[in-house]
Amino acid sequence: MKESVVSKERLALLRLARACIAGKFKGKNIKDIEAQILTGISQAVLEKKRGVFVTLHKKGTLRGCIGNIEPIKTLVQGVRENAVFSAFKDSRFAPLTLEELTLIDIEISILTKPKRLVYKDTKELLSFFAPGVDGVILEKDHHRATFLPQVWDQLPEPEAFLTQLCMKAGLSANAWKKSGLSVHTYQVQSFGEMDGDVNSGC
Repeated sequence: MKESVVSKERLALLRLARACIAGKFKGKNIKDIEAQILTGISQAVLEKKRGVFVTLHKKGTLRGCIGNIEPIKTLVQGVRENAVFSAFKDSRFAPLTLEELTLIDIEISILTKPKRLVYKDTKELLSFFAPGVDGVILEKDHHRATFLPQVWDQLPEPEAFLTQLCMKAGLSANAWKKSGLSVHTYQVQSFGEMDGDVNSGC
């Protein structure tokens, strides 16, 4: 993946994500410690606009996941905001509690710019995917949803992957077999406090 972040930058971004969540419990302004966390990190990297997702796990189970697909926020802004949203604004879960703070681990996924797939039928569509590599976005009318590449670990068959993604988007399970669907793929650089040893999902 082009423009990947290096080890020092990954560690700083994970520390920032955790500090943002902890700061909400302690009533602290993250700006007070953000500069210290990001000291020595390339501003050119931090200020580049990227798609970013922050995923929370609790004992290996999804506990929250929020992000922006399009590169509309800087990397540091995306991590800062999506960490808090994942902890407190994911509608699938109750807001994170202070007692859970030490039980969660954090994963960050940095996205490439999505590319639209042009296909003539479902057989060709299925042939385009690289399981474990491609994140997928489905969109139809006002419905839109994405699965990060990590979700392939749980849904390794493209048919099941697309079926579940359609349902996540609020579409019928077989909407991917019908016309009028917009499909994009992207790749990610993901890294986490558990070094990727847990199953992700978003």
